[in-house]
Amino acid sequence: MASAPEKLSYASAGVDIDAGDAFAASIRGLMRRTHGPRVIANDGGFAGLLRLDYNEAIFKRNYRDPVLVACTDGVGTKIKLAEDLAAYDCLGVDLVAMNVNDLVVQGAEPLLFLDYIACGRVDRAKLTAIVSGVADACASCGCALLGGETAEMPGVYDEHAIDLAGFAVGVVELSRAQDPSRVEPGDVVIGLESDGVHSNGFTLVRKIIERADADLRTPMDELGGRSLGEELLIPTRVYAGPISKLLRRYTVKRIVTGMAHITGGGLADNLRRALHGSVDAVVDRSKWPVPPVFGALRRLGDVDGNEMDRGFNMGIGFALLVRPSFAHSVERQLAKLGERPHVIGRIVAGEGDVRIG
Repeated sequence: MASAPEKLSYASAGVDIDAGDAFAASIRGLMRRTHGPRVIANDGGFAGLLRLDYNEAIFKRNYRDPVLVACTDGVGTKIKLAEDLAAYDCLGVDLVAMNVNDLVVQGAEPLLFLDYIACGRVDRAKLTAIVSGVADACASCGCALLGGETAEMPGVYDEHAIDLAGFAVGVVELSRAQDPSRVEPGDVVIGLESDGVHSNGFTLVRKIIERADADLRTPMDELGGRSLGEELLIPTRVYAGPISKLLRRYTVKRIVTGMAHITGGGLADNLRRALHGSVDAVVDRSKWPVPPVFGALRRLGDVDGNEMDRGFNMGIGFALLVRPSFAHSVERQLAKLGERPHVIGRIVAGEGDVRIG
């Protein structure tokens, strides 16, 4: 007589609820270290709670007309490279940076961050490395990691596959929100150096690696002794903390007239978004060092220079437009905050274009 089939359970179907619960419990400490006085304790709640402003008078920001700013982003196919190299700690930093750097472009102070991790199977070590990076990046810019979701979805994702999305919310005084109409001829373009490729263009990067059969693990002289894999996995730089601190120092004078986070589309496409139709940005590419990883990628893939400019940041990860009389002061302050700023161009009368020469 045939034995009765084993009764189905969620675990036998591929979802381990206990493993998911254990992972969630293990990262609570990582989350709590990002919590400031705005966060309201809500252990076991179905959503996180955060005051829009401190209720303690000594800390009160005194927003008169606060506007919430929100954005969402992921880290793209850089995940595949991290999987190939079994190195996941960079991805959490990338995830936060891609969101809060966009947020601060609007002049917003980051308030909270949520992450969404989808996977074929809960791998506690791998996911903890990711969330640890998320917490580190949130702490660096004063943003509370308020919650998240880990979705184990066998059948949708391969057993070892993961996907990431992040969501950030910030606040800005309406009168302080960035407005392209304020940009004027004579404004100075200050560029902040990137730490390399950051988290854009990795579909092209992976195609270059495949076509060149590139070695990701051997140290390369042109990369200062680092391997190509190490260089490519350097996380996106979190500009939001220094930029927020800079903006707080100018509560009356609005000396920053525009900003851009340099991601997909490169410097020209993203800086163009900070302009209106009566001005151009004229940029001198000799004013900043281009990280050697871009030269290596261009050589390995025989990629056209214009394609490199459109696919990658080419060494400038964030740009500010600043009134000319304050440019030197802003440059000096950003350097003190740990950035590597360069005056890379000026605003002139034009038609809303960016000219890089």
